[in-house]
Amino acid sequence: MSVTAIIVAAGRGTRVGGDRPKQYQALGGRAVLGHTVAAFDAHPRVTGVVVVLHPDDDDLFADAMQGLEIDVITVPGGATRDASVQAGLNAAPEGTERVLIHDGARPLVTPDLIDRVIDALDDNPGAAPALPVTDALWKGADGKVQAPHPRDGLFRAQTPQGFHLRAILAAHADHPGGAADDVEVALAAGLDVAIVAGDEDNLKITHKQDFARAERVLRERDMDIRCGNGFDVHAFCEGDGVILCGIKVPHTHALKGHSDADVGMHAVTDAIYGALADGDIGQHFPPSDPQWKGAPSDIFLKHAVNLAGERGYRIANADLTLICERPKIGPVAGAMRAEMARLMGMELDRVSVKATTSERLGFTGREEGIAALATVTLVRP
Repeated sequence: MSVTAIIVAAGRGTRVGGDRPKQYQALGGRAVLGHTVAAFDAHPRVTGVVVVLHPDDDDLFADAMQGLEIDVITVPGGATRDASVQAGLNAAPEGTERVLIHDGARPLVTPDLIDRVIDALDDNPGAAPALPVTDALWKGADGKVQAPHPRDGLFRAQTPQGFHLRAILAAHADHPGGAADDVEVALAAGLDVAIVAGDEDNLKITHKQDFARAERVLRERDMDIRCGNGFDVHAFCEGDGVILCGIKVPHTHALKGHSDADVGMHAVTDAIYGALADGDIGQHFPPSDPQWKGAPSDIFLKHAVNLAGERGYRIANADLTLICERPKIGPVAGAMRAEMARLMGMELDRVSVKATTSERLGFTGREEGIAALATVTLVRP
């Protein structure tokens, strides 16, 4: 079934203000219309996209499509919305059976909403998303309430409004013009239009404050939260102290390792690599490479932190548990937290360092070494 999206973007959008029409103003680093077109182009059931433009907006549209490898048909709009829609319908690719007519200033349409409209067209000549009116309604005049108005059966209309192409073309041909939307045109032609569930986030940008709300929705949708864990073990060897989280802790032994054997820092580092799905310390800093012999482990930690930053993530928190009978961690846990926070560029209250024993069980219970377990959360807004 061939489905073409007709995106109407020929309006001027003057209520928003600014030096250009609202559909070309920036939203989350991309033009509003860029988000709208991308949403339909990415949908697997949409086979074509027609964008109806104001005749003066070709350059603005080209800028809005920067960075998007999208093949769309563009057509000049008319003096009214009706005329623009008809221009888009007439430009639909050959073989189009169904159309989704959508406002260019509704950039937050979701794949699920598009699916609901397409599915409803299996049994209806038209379908449109809407939200039931839940607030009390009044009639008013001169700034005063005149009377309540029943809200039963009232809906807030949204787009995309879907139709069988031939049916809506004929409906527009017979309509005198001036319709608020295509559902009105369809009803005037006697077409049944099914109501499907709308989406509160599918807002139409109309006023300046709508941009702030749309930005919040985008941030919530695009937020990427990842969790990684790291586990490391080092055996004791002869020495007079251990390095844990960058702090030298006096002890009857040292820890054996190719680097400085900072088991705590290694676990946190591996947790970051794990959240990034990018291997572990051994892959980035092979123990077979002599340059890392005795190297301070903050080199590894800083590399992992920087790698996360380069990929757009911030470290939301890090939680480390050291497992050993001795040395006692409690007296130096605060210093360890502070050093780890400093190295990772984080607030102290986002870094946790704690310790436990293994109740004299296993190699840590026999005081043969120290184990460490870490969990790290990365967030990309």
